[in-house]
Amino acid sequence: MPLSMMGKGEIRRIQEFRGQEEMKRHLQDLGLIQGETVRVVGENPGGMILMVKGVKVALNRALANRIMVADQANNM
Repeated sequence: MPLSMMGKGEIRRIQEFRGQEEMKRHLQDLGLIQGETVRVVGENPGGMILMVKGVKVALNRALANRIMVADQANNM
């Protein structure tokens, strides 16, 4: 499921990225890497605030929609 579908407080593991290599590298530079755990700490209609590796990262929903996360049953 896309990361953009997660709600506040949810924790999931990143599975894959959908998009061009440049976008994938940008997300990796932010600490969003495959297999990493991500938690939603805040959200609004335009974007999300995530906790990744102890750091808060803000993403717009279009970008969050390109990040696929594991469903809860396979999360941990």
